[in-house]
Amino acid sequence: MDKTLLAAWPLTMLVALTACGSEPPPPPVEDAPVLMQAGQWTLTRKTTGYNTPTVTPAQYQAALKQVVEDKVCIAIAPDGLPDADALAGGEGTACTYKDRLARKGRLIATLACTAGAGTSEIVVEGNYTADTLTLGTTMTKTQGGQPVLRTTHDLTGKRTGDCATAN
Repeated sequence: MDKTLLAAWPLTMLVALTACGSEPPPPPVEDAPVLMQAGQWTLTRKTTGYNTPTVTPAQYQAALKQVVEDKVCIAIAPDGLPDADALAGGEGTACTYKDRLARKGRLIATLACTAGAGTSEIVVEGNYTADTLTLGTTMTKTQGGQPVLRTTHDLTGKRTGDCATAN
């Protein structure tokens, strides 16, 4: 009987080892990317900071009362990023993304823009969904290589539908 047990032992171990790990673990589930939708958006920009080399307390307080609402048609690039000019609002034109990271509903970017006789650099950071956004922006305007204005804003937005088509 001892010989029978000794002969069966390797077979038992082989069956036991085969049962372990016979099914590989399932691959990790990848979250679906969060993509903003192109279309008509209402963007609200509330000034939270305003600084110039010569700002007075009265100018600062007046600037903090500024709330601007824009209705814009926002295009979304193939890489999922919204039009940079739409994010810049009145703080720049001909804007491009200097750097960017958009992942899982989070946007961190720097925009390089033309601003009057100078340039503006706008740092954007916040969250977005397909039809909403909540961002903070910090803009630094320079002329002749010198900073002349720095503003900060809370930027919120909601997609309201498709863009109107021009006839």
